[in-house]
Amino acid sequence: MPELPEVETVRRGLEQKLNNFIIKKVEVCRDSTVAFPINKEEFIKGVLNSLIYKWDRRGKYLIAQLKEVQNENTQFLLDNLKNNGFLVVHLRMTGYFKFIENSSHPCKHTRIRFFDKNNNELRYIDVRSFGQMWWINKDLSLNKIIKGLGSLGPEPFSEDFDANYLKKVISKRTKSIKAILLDQTIVAGIGNIYADESLYSAGISPFREARTIKKNELIKLKESIVTVLKKSIGSGGTTFSDFRDLDGENGNFGLQTNVYRRTGKECRKCGNLIERQKITGRSTHWCPKCQK
Repeated sequence: MPELPEVETVRRGLEQKLNNFIIKKVEVCRDSTVAFPINKEEFIKGVLNSLIYKWDRRGKYLIAQLKEVQNENTQFLLDNLKNNGFLVVHLRMTGYFKFIENSSHPCKHTRIRFFDKNNNELRYIDVRSFGQMWWINKDLSLNKIIKGLGSLGPEPFSEDFDANYLKKVISKRTKSIKAILLDQTIVAGIGNIYADESLYSAGISPFREARTIKKNELIKLKESIVTVLKKSIGSGGTTFSDFRDLDGENGNFGLQTNVYRRTGKECRKCGNLIERQKITGRSTHWCPKCQK
């Protein structure tokens, strides 16, 4: 599943590519991709004649602010355009966007297509079809409609996410620290890859009970999480998932991982062999010598 760095890479790509992209036509190729409104015709009607004004990210969700454009032939001032709600996207396992100039015939995994007046297309492709989209009217609450969005913990790059916060939320938890990092209500956006890499960087065993981790270790863990995520964003995400950016490219972070998907290979620090075991149903990679 795309994690924070992949979703942030997509957000940046969308913001860069979609300059003055006004939705003039929508094709829903798979009804189940539209999570809200339930009626796909209402979804289509809701986003038509909308300028995709700005892209934000919250955890693994992409959130586009929409502006209503009544007449695009007249010069419009962005500040004067009415708010037309939000287009929210969760890529799930295999979802990705592709921007296509002069639209062509879609592949069989195409789920939703957005077109501007010049027939440029923003195409949403999803092999396993777990991804979802919502159009949320300006009068509705995003957090109430999308329960997962409303329950997210702080962003790893925010001021709210620090060692004091971590100490507070894990002080009585008997769960493993790996399970804690995967809990989106505790910290938003971290998944399997970056949990493994962050714990390795911090020298903390993924099997440790969260409540046993000391304050100085939490300071290092917080720093490791931020460093690993920033490094991956700079590399355009990881190659291990089916992730693609808007140009159809994989990320390069997979070439730099220290433990993830390196089972049986030598640890880059100590030479010990990397091991793998499941925690809460997720494959976990670690170095028994470097992580305590």
